[in-house]
Amino acid sequence: METVRCGKCTKMLARADYIQIEIKCPRCGTLNLKAKSLEPERRGASIRKEAHHDKKDPDL
Repeated sequence: METVRCGKCTKMLARADYIQIEIKCPRCGTLNLKAKSLEPERRGASIRKEAHHDKKDPDL
């Protein structure tokens, strides 16, 4: 888990595992937005899948 703190007053707001979080600080009222990008499970997995659909295969 990661600690989420206010960007203005540094008050600890949460401990969380998150992809995206939006928290309003109760102390100073600042709206804090944080996000983590997701990495594919296998590198290039989604790219290969898309490339397969782009090919014209008469057997499909």
